[in-house]
Amino acid sequence: MPIPIKTPAELETMRRSCVLAADVLVMIAPHVKVGVTTHELDQICHDFIVENKAIPSCLNYKGYPKSICTSVNHVVCHGIPDNYRLREGDIVNVDVTTYLEGFHGDNSKTYLVGKTSRAAREIVAAAEEAMWAGIRAVKAGGNFGDIGYAVQTFVESKGFSVVREYGGHGIGRVFHEDPHVMHFGRKGTGPKLLPGMVFTVEPMVNQGKREVILLDDDWTVETEDGKLSAQFEHTIAVHEDKVEILTFPSSYTGSRFI
Repeated sequence: MPIPIKTPAELETMRRSCVLAADVLVMIAPHVKVGVTTHELDQICHDFIVENKAIPSCLNYKGYPKSICTSVNHVVCHGIPDNYRLREGDIVNVDVTTYLEGFHGDNSKTYLVGKTSRAAREIVAAAEEAMWAGIRAVKAGGNFGDIGYAVQTFVESKGFSVVREYGGHGIGRVFHEDPHVMHFGRKGTGPKLLPGMVFTVEPMVNQGKREVILLDDDWTVETEDGKLSAQFEHTIAVHEDKVEILTFPSSYTGSRFI
């Protein structure tokens, strides 16, 4: 299938959904603390999204039972909120996608809970920088393989590993559309990056080996070796001479372009 190209009008509408998704991550930050259950985080995010006249994209998506994903410690992605109470030293990725005015906006962030270990802080910092390494590799006329190469090179230089089974994705009127964005690979390979393409960059970075396992709930993905995993995600748009970060929050006052 050809990779969808968004029109200027579609991008303008999509920005509003993406900003809302980013605002959810800002809103939930003070609630990510010791003693709070991931179910409570889900309910707070759900209410905020609905109050802003949007729909949580995750809720009932292919049977997913909650409004956000909460992936704690060795959970790589798609953790289902439940009665687990966050503990001192945990790390938790909160993944939020909103559906507003016909478009989805998708982002995630890994939070530190209380006083964390140096190892936890290092893997979280590496995951965030890995996302930015991938975003900085995006150039109209380049290739999707450039993104994967940039992410993989950075992550492995830090002694960590990149999950290969899951990656970024195109997004717009459809939650997950072409292309699949790999976070490993070779420069100059894969489809061409063209103006109007919109997709996520969201590398999952493991403290240990890259191998993962899918649990029996068919959603929760964990590191095979039980070590920590962290992730950050932005939705971005490709322009002729720049890249736009669509999922900066409404409070952000800097440039949305790189």
